[in-house]
Amino acid sequence: MTTATVSAGARLHFGFQNLSLARRRLYGGIGVGLERPRVTVTAEPASTVEASDSLLEQYARRAVDVLDVRGTDVALEERLPRHVGLGSGTQLALTVLAATARAHGLEPRIRELAPAMGRGGRSGIGVATFEDGGFVVDAGHPTSRFTTEPPAEGDWTVPPVVARHDLPEKWRFLIVVPDADPGRSGENEDASMRAVVERADPAVADELAGVVTRKLLPAAAEGRLEAFGEAVAEIGRKNGAWYADAQGGVFRPPAGELVATLEDCPVLTGVGQSSWGPVVYGLTDADHATEARDAAQDALEDRGLGGEVVLSAAATGGATVALETER
Repeated sequence: MTTATVSAGARLHFGFQNLSLARRRLYGGIGVGLERPRVTVTAEPASTVEASDSLLEQYARRAVDVLDVRGTDVALEERLPRHVGLGSGTQLALTVLAATARAHGLEPRIRELAPAMGRGGRSGIGVATFEDGGFVVDAGHPTSRFTTEPPAEGDWTVPPVVARHDLPEKWRFLIVVPDADPGRSGENEDASMRAVVERADPAVADELAGVVTRKLLPAAAEGRLEAFGEAVAEIGRKNGAWYADAQGGVFRPPAGELVATLEDCPVLTGVGQSSWGPVVYGLTDADHATEARDAAQDALEDRGLGGEVVLSAAATGGATVALETER
């Protein structure tokens, strides 16, 4: 009997390179893998599917089907908050897949099987950071296939990674998780994305191309924190212009107020909203991490918001796997 434990960090999603049907490739995610917070799953071979909650069971049943194994007994040791902008769905699905595969002595084939787990349909950032961590830009999908109606679930390939960099060890990402309504997911998210894509201005995509190639990628390659943060913030605001009608502004409430406050913090750069929020992020370094955390906590308190503040380095590797064999 082998028990497999798989642990993966959250991810931040800075935005997409293009949401206009007038350009040849759609989406093209930009984001970074984090060391924390994390999701951790254990799995053992079983004759049926056993899980402690309905979502875990849903992913376990998919994993058993795609791996063609008899069953799995899965347990959730650490969880990410759901639908807040940290990639909880993808990271949970892939940890369940990887743990189930490893418990049965199989390779998980993450990139190949992620579509069958319902992941990687728009952005490939969650899959890429699960595999290797780091700062990642993906290629998106051909617009001819991903119009306002994406392919049927699972009938896609995960976008390839076109750029990946390890970020400097001293960099710290500030993650603010306010107690607020969750971001969009499922059919609600699909409907919102269709509306955004139908109206997206292609000129914004052309501006983003310049930001990515002339600002963001050179800053990542050279480890220049301020320049990287400035580019990330610009990408977030340009993406927010696409989403403004769908979410009530460049940033959704209450993320917009938190972004505005944290932009004034002298030790933070690159402040923005991850995915549909409400998570807000910023970038600092280890020497100024405490000051950044205090500013975030003050921002929450000033608005009467509860929540959690996390500081994390960028992940330099993918999910971790530990195996324990009972003799």
